[in-house]
Amino acid sequence: MFGGGGMNPRKMKQMMKQMGIDVEELDAERVVVETADGDLVFEDPQVTRMDAQGQQTYQIVGDPDEVADAGAGSAGAVEAADADEEAETGGIPADDVALVAERAGVPESLARESLEAHDGDLAAAIAELE
Repeated sequence: MFGGGGMNPRKMKQMMKQMGIDVEELDAERVVVETADGDLVFEDPQVTRMDAQGQQTYQIVGDPDEVADAGAGSAGAVEAADADEEAETGGIPADDVALVAERAGVPESLARESLEAHDGDLAAAIAELE
């Protein structure tokens, strides 16, 4: 962070605390950065919040997926498309199915069945499949 090159992490934390800098790792599952050209979507990023002299700074580490902005009202169009997709798949979002499949190491069809059996409860579906 400050180019501590070989400095003991404990010593670095102590020095930052003395300077009034508080660093906290956040347990983020997804971060979306909206820009005029489109959105950057970070799945499972590493997010750090640093509070220094009342100013909060966030650092996001991960590989973003770019989602093109279709213009005004695109958020409504995306929500409508998501709603259509959920209706076609029994109300279970494709992102949830993919997440359960990845975490449990099973095919998406099995993940979907488990999610449907648990009324969309991600934790219960993963626990059952592990």
